[in-house]
Amino acid sequence: MTARFLRRLHGPRTVRWRLTLLYGALFVGAGALLLTFVYLLAQTTGGVSATSGASTQVIGGVPAVSAPTLTAVAEAARSDQLHQLVVYAVIALAVMTLASLALGWLMAGRVLSPLRTMTASARRISADNLHARLAVPGPDDELKAMADTFDAVLARLEGAFEAQKQFVANASHELRTPLTLQQAIVDVTLADPDAPAQVLRAALARVRAAGQEQERLIEALLTLACSQRGLETREFVDLATVVEERLRGVELPVRARLESAPVLGDPQLVERLVVNLTDNAVRHNLPAGEGSWVSVWTGLDPLGRPGLRIENSGPVIPADEAAGLFQPFRRLGAERVGKRDGLGLGMSIVAAVVAAHGGRVRARTRPQGGLVVEVSLPPYAQPYAPAEHRSPAPASAPAAAGIPRSAPPV
Repeated sequence: MTARFLRRLHGPRTVRWRLTLLYGALFVGAGALLLTFVYLLAQTTGGVSATSGASTQVIGGVPAVSAPTLTAVAEAARSDQLHQLVVYAVIALAVMTLASLALGWLMAGRVLSPLRTMTASARRISADNLHARLAVPGPDDELKAMADTFDAVLARLEGAFEAQKQFVANASHELRTPLTLQQAIVDVTLADPDAPAQVLRAALARVRAAGQEQERLIEALLTLACSQRGLETREFVDLATVVEERLRGVELPVRARLESAPVLGDPQLVERLVVNLTDNAVRHNLPAGEGSWVSVWTGLDPLGRPGLRIENSGPVIPADEAAGLFQPFRRLGAERVGKRDGLGLGMSIVAAVVAAHGGRVRARTRPQGGLVVEVSLPPYAQPYAPAEHRSPAPASAPAAAGIPRSAPPV
């Protein structure tokens, strides 16, 4: 018990006790300085008065034998008065110290009362009721600012939890669809004991196709997770070279202006970004022979940031649907939802890759139909090296066969 009491005296654990002791210590210090100043002032004033009184008695013709006696009596009286003054002042200081501790305790409790309320409210918030908020009323002081900041954090957490739940639900649905198809194919095939070899081979081919779709989905999910985790390696990559290599196999008419766009990042993730954007532009386009086209630009913007812009023709998409393009398992337009020729993760991976590289991506629909996607990444800064060891500056990628580099984007 003694050790516990000493620990409490050595360091109070609550902020209220600390504030109370701080208020008391400040009051005691200020009171002690005031008493010292009054004591010194009274002592100096009393000494001057006693000396002046003694001189007046001598000058006025009072017998010289009585002057020292009067001075001694005055000094004794003044000393007693100063002693009494000090005793009364110390008693008053002690009483006021206790009063200041009590008032400090009350005031600290009043000041910390909103914190206790916020703490109790925060303890009641869990993953099941992230919609709850502190909602502290009152003036716009530091406590309310802290409560509003906490509410903003809760709002972001709620959004993240809801997005995670929706993502898990969508991923489960996407993975369950090929599993259901596989099970149905197997059940139908097993129901016919006399099924010929040709029917069995066709059933196995359909099961294999469903398994490949699952494999692609899992690979896309892993790529998305790796992109959201951040960059593990950073190397020089030129967007123009990556885009040029990707456009070689595109059958649609391509209008390209490929200028050097050096990026310091993960080559595999940058390649995945380009592949997803080009595949999206080709897949969701007009049928061949109906005026379909793809336009690609790479280069540096006026601020020196490397960028990539891909436009494509296609069906008209409402402008308000472009905001959800980068959400997982989102497909814009009735045609895209009906076809189900994609996993719905391509643009989500693009957004994650761009975020991992510290850039930004924006999508907007074209009034004539189709989509425009713009990617902007941080400028490439070549590490410093001595002149004899310095690598040459990245050059522009050579023109690809069949891709005119001077053609402006549409």
